[in-house]
Amino acid sequence: MSKRNIMHHDSPLVLYFIVNPRAGQQQIDYALAITNFFEQTPHRIHIHILTSHCSIDTIKADIAKHRPNRVIAVGGDGTVKLAAECIIGSDIALAIIPAGSANGMAREINLKNNVKSALSLVINGKPKAIHALRINHEISLHLADIGMNAKIVKKFQSLQERGMIGYAKATWRALKRHKKMHVALHINGKTILKKAEMVILANGTTYGTGVKINNIGSLFDNQFEVIIVKWFSFIELIKMCFNFHIRFNPFKTEIIQTNQVTIDTKENTFFQIDGEYLGKVRHIEAKLIPHALYLIT
Repeated sequence: MSKRNIMHHDSPLVLYFIVNPRAGQQQIDYALAITNFFEQTPHRIHIHILTSHCSIDTIKADIAKHRPNRVIAVGGDGTVKLAAECIIGSDIALAIIPAGSANGMAREINLKNNVKSALSLVINGKPKAIHALRINHEISLHLADIGMNAKIVKKFQSLQERGMIGYAKATWRALKRHKKMHVALHINGKTILKKAEMVILANGTTYGTGVKINNIGSLFDNQFEVIIVKWFSFIELIKMCFNFHIRFNPFKTEIIQTNQVTIDTKENTFFQIDGEYLGKVRHIEAKLIPHALYLIT
């Protein structure tokens, strides 16, 4: 990466917004809010509205044409993932306007759901290098998992309700006929066999619902966490939901730090990356991508 875009800018910026109009409950016209905010500024903006027919190659080509300093994802974690895929490995910085049902990456950088403050950060925030994961040829910036949560994501995407009501209904449906997985993890030179409710590949720390699943991780180090939830416990859930700075019980929730892992499952298992359900899998390969991109924080 070069240093063209990673320093603080006093000169006008070229800003490329990727807006997902289907994210969240969409009570705000984000394209209008962005246009009004920058109307009296020297910065040049381009707004790309996502449609069901958008391809990542088309967006990449459009970004190359406009040569922005910063690309801004306006949506939830899925939109952030898409924007990151368009600029990973470049010197273009990524910023976030949280507008989805799940805004986990926004939580990671303590970004509030306030459009004006988020747009101010787009201009004034400082880019900082973060790592990412490559999981079965997909990019993950935040949290990927197999098992229970991925099943909830699948159920949630099929519902009309958004927000916490939708998540509650999806969770209730996912709990029906739920069974533990049999997993084999090849990690740090060892093979670990477990029965688990879910296994998380954690680049970040906190789900968009506020559940802090990873209490030792960071976007800015040189490793990620593999979290094995062996069984759900009321006390462990309390720790996660209220972000208590207490280590999880290793007999119930085990955390292993690494820079790569291979996972095999006995059963076809629900799989999601950054809030996007990707189907069922029996094999996963995950590897750290150090200094993958710059994030405005």
